Amino acid sequence: MANPYRALFQHPGTLAFASAGLVARMPLSMAGIGLITMLSQQRGSYWLAGAVAATFTVTMALAAPQVSRWVDRYGQGRVLPPVTALSVVAMLALLLASHFQAPAWTLFPLAVLAGFMPSMPAMVRARWTELYRGTPKLATAYSLESVLDEVSFIVGPPLAVGASVALFPEAGPLLAVLMLAAGVVALVRQRATEPPAHGASAGAQPSAMGLASVRALVMTLVALGVIVGAIDVISVAFAEAQGQPAAASVVLSVYAVGSCLAGLAFGALNPAWPLPRLLVWCAFATAVTALPLLWVDHTVTLAAVLFLCGGFFAPTMIVAMRLVETLVSPAQLTEGLTWLITGLGVGVAGGAAVAGWVVDQAGVSTALWAPVVAGALAWLLALGCCAVVRLNRLGIEQSRSGEGQPGRA
Repeated sequence: MANPYRALFQHPGTLAFASAGLVARMPLSMAGIGLITMLSQQRGSYWLAGAVAATFTVTMALAAPQVSRWVDRYGQGRVLPPVTALSVVAMLALLLASHFQAPAWTLFPLAVLAGFMPSMPAMVRARWTELYRGTPKLATAYSLESVLDEVSFIVGPPLAVGASVALFPEAGPLLAVLMLAAGVVALVRQRATEPPAHGASAGAQPSAMGLASVRALVMTLVALGVIVGAIDVISVAFAEAQGQPAAASVVLSVYAVGSCLAGLAFGALNPAWPLPRLLVWCAFATAVTALPLLWVDHTVTLAAVLFLCGGFFAPTMIVAMRLVETLVSPAQLTEGLTWLITGLGVGVAGGAAVAGWVVDQAGVSTALWAPVVAGALAWLLALGCCAVVRLNRLGIEQSRSGEGQPGRA
């Protein structure tokens, strides 16, 4: 049987932009935790460290879709270099301000500017889409990208924390921005695979979030992110309660490995079901596999359950990314992909915050309900998304709005 992943790289330039994208996406998982590690060492305040990192993360979540909207209009080659330069220079200034003990308030505006970091996973997915739109290879490419996302979140945080602890406090975020700069430079040099700029046609269209179907899909990804964020906190708290704090990293690695393996298998199988139906079933499986969390009593059983949960995270992400490609016009693709990634990130942050609060107030056993409830919510939102997509295909949404724009499912 032919390897579908090897077939992806038969097109010239694919290996080059995929490799550049892997390097460029690493800062998404490294920068925030790197800032926390740096500032907690330099200033001795976890509150300040968390507040600066949150400022950076929130700015990135808000700015990334707008940056992607510019990319759809003007192209990756024109937009990514200046935006990345702004983020890199601001981050370097932030590191210098922290190193030389500048007033705490100066760190926040610099964190805002550093947050203008483009969504590199969306940029790479846009290139795959341009090459393989309408072919089975696109589903395989999206599967590969989901696995690489998982790899970045497995490798990135330990790399950032380890650098700051082993070398010097600024080493983690410094390494992150250097990887961002190197990855973006390598990516924009790959002009042959760059998606075309859509010019005024992209700028004249409303935001992709103006579509009810995209909003429903983004909310589904928010709920999916809540599961991940809650599991991150719960795993640490559960392992500490069991007297095995070091086991938390193993448990989370098992969760990520389950997701990676499932993503690779899903991309190889490439089910032929309609995407809205696939989304509903993947979300349903995610909700069902979260239920056993309520009965875990040891880190070993927690790891086993999370391996099972991870088996449906990547497929749900893959289907969502494929679905948004059918919902938006080509002139909105990068923005649409970015909104999904942003929604996932918002959910992860919210899930971590909620689970942490519940752990403090009511204990780990009660916090285990957070991913279960979020899983059920993700399934309900997927059902809603499926219903909206069906309305779109019947032409109801277009007739009400009077738009009827081509390229929207």
